[in-house]
Amino acid sequence: MPAYGTLVEVAGQVNADVLAQDPAAAQALGSIERVTAERHGAIRVGTARELGQVGQVFAALGMRPVGFYDLREAGQPVPVVSTAFRPVDDDELAANPFRVFTSVLATDDRRFFDADLQARLEERLEARELFSPLLLTLSARAEEDGGLAPEDADALVRLATAAFALSPEPVDAAWYAELERVSGVAADIGGVGSTHVNHLTPRVLDIDALYARMTGRGVAMIDAIQGPPGGGAPVLLRQTSFRALSEPRAMRDPDGSVRAGSLRVRFGEVEARGCALTPAGRARYDAWMAAGGTPSEQDRLWRSLIPDDPDEQAAAGLTSVRWVPVADRPRDGAVPAADLARLLADGWVRAEPVVYEDFLPASAAGIFASNLDGTGERDASAGRSHRDAGWLADALGREVLEPADLYAATSAASAAEVARVLDLPPLEQPVAPSAPA
Repeated sequence: MPAYGTLVEVAGQVNADVLAQDPAAAQALGSIERVTAERHGAIRVGTARELGQVGQVFAALGMRPVGFYDLREAGQPVPVVSTAFRPVDDDELAANPFRVFTSVLATDDRRFFDADLQARLEERLEARELFSPLLLTLSARAEEDGGLAPEDADALVRLATAAFALSPEPVDAAWYAELERVSGVAADIGGVGSTHVNHLTPRVLDIDALYARMTGRGVAMIDAIQGPPGGGAPVLLRQTSFRALSEPRAMRDPDGSVRAGSLRVRFGEVEARGCALTPAGRARYDAWMAAGGTPSEQDRLWRSLIPDDPDEQAAAGLTSVRWVPVADRPRDGAVPAADLARLLADGWVRAEPVVYEDFLPASAAGIFASNLDGTGERDASAGRSHRDAGWLADALGREVLEPADLYAATSAASAAEVARVLDLPPLEQPVAPSAPA
């Protein structure tokens, strides 16, 4: 996919330019080494069984399921629910900043699949094997033992790489087209015999500049950057992509003959990450998403909900930060207040942003939908099937971690360290109302 090479090249150029302008600001949300290495991949599977198996493969690499995302309820619905596999410890994230956004079909959701299509789809999904028994055995052993002997580790990587590669097997053209009428994502999952890495996303420090440069190079980008507006201190996640490109694929027609064809499946996504929001901050983001309006109206509303200044965001209890004592702050007889916002204002502590490591369901669905040729058929009046984080945990056979809990734990641990260093009683995090006064 030549355009992906262009995307990585342009991302590197933008990052170098931002770093040259202000090295400290450019690395406030991670070292340039981390940002340069960082990627998130995306894969799609068809059943709870396949989801459990892929969870085992990622567990071998120390990647845990974080978050539940229901893309069926987004503004541009897609018949999947998702989680993301990633490291969760700060030191592991710094060394291995990799995530895999993983979606699974909701084959029993009547808004997308009638009973007949569901039965035929599930029959095909149950008959296929995405991950070999040896790969699953090695993955389970790696998780249990905390590693593998070199030759087994090599085998695990080789088998896993093959499992996530785009298959050369001919695609059943009629079956793929039938699923594509429901959703291009459903066709990509159930219309083929394997899974594959759908996109591999680099991280960029200025996504607006990247969008303009890619467009200037003649690469067709999707219509918009997904996520909150740019400018100010960045929060959450902004994403965009170039349009999925037609790639040659062998197609099998109903008479059994195989011909040359093409599919538009893989695309080049890029992301810019900001600071994680607290639950109160996230409530403001959700209110902003629900409000709609013109771009200028949306921008004005955003500025009224989320301040541009990072210290204001932290002091208001809108962002998750690490509270760090200022070692060289002279005491001059002053007594630090037992209040984090006051400590920040008085120079006793600084607030370091905690990177938002996760995803936004509306943005993910928007990216998916923007790379499809149509919205697909959907009966909004039909019954929805039950999916939640509990269903996901049952399918995986392992706990699904809540992103907000991880960010809160990081902030709380840093606040406890501030209290210890400054000899203060336990410090409560600033708490903001869900909307400004």
